[in-house]
Amino acid sequence: MSQISKNAIIHDGVKIGKNVTIRDFSVIYPGVIIGDNVEIMEGSIIGRLPKGAKAVARKPLEEYKTVEIGNDCVISTHSIIYTDVLIGEGTLIGDGASIREQCKIGCNCIISRYVTINYNTSIGNRTKIMDNTHITGNMIIGDDVFISIQVSTTNDNNIGRKGYDDSGIKGPTISNNVSIGAGANILPRILIGEGSIVAAGSIVTKDVKPNCLVMGIPAKFVKHLDLG
Repeated sequence: MSQISKNAIIHDGVKIGKNVTIRDFSVIYPGVIIGDNVEIMEGSIIGRLPKGAKAVARKPLEEYKTVEIGNDCVISTHSIIYTDVLIGEGTLIGDGASIREQCKIGCNCIISRYVTINYNTSIGNRTKIMDNTHITGNMIIGDDVFISIQVSTTNDNNIGRKGYDDSGIKGPTISNNVSIGAGANILPRILIGEGSIVAAGSIVTKDVKPNCLVMGIPAKFVKHLDLG
């Protein structure tokens, strides 16, 4: 049996599965589909529309679209999930995390406390992203990736000086089984090859080949990794 707090706000058009818990002061907007055995903790906001002021260069969505939260997920306290988002089964969204529109997150992932994921980003299955990391817009992250705390990613080599253009704004691509150490900074359009490790504090300015360890400022090749 589902348990929905009398203090939660559930808008019309929301679909709620079996054995769902929705705690105090959560807000669920139209178009949200919640799977079975999902827990939504206090103060979470799911399905909200992005809002832009005159300062915003990229035009935001203007109508509610589908948000789908898979079975057995936990949406923790004060997290914010915008409209047009897909979250796979068994995924944990940590306290205060923010996931913008047009994002897809796979199954059995951890999006930890105060992680920010910008628009139109895809994250594979069993990937873990740790506290206070920023995942930029127009970015791809594969399966079984580990991204440590306070990692930065960016998508604009012109650092905003030429305005917004979809064709020129692209974040890094992080392939399957990559590990990224605390405080690393990965610049736009970088490709990090499968099985590679980026050491803590590195600034990655060039593509990283598969199964390599890189470190430093700028990050440089250290050694090939023996995966046997």
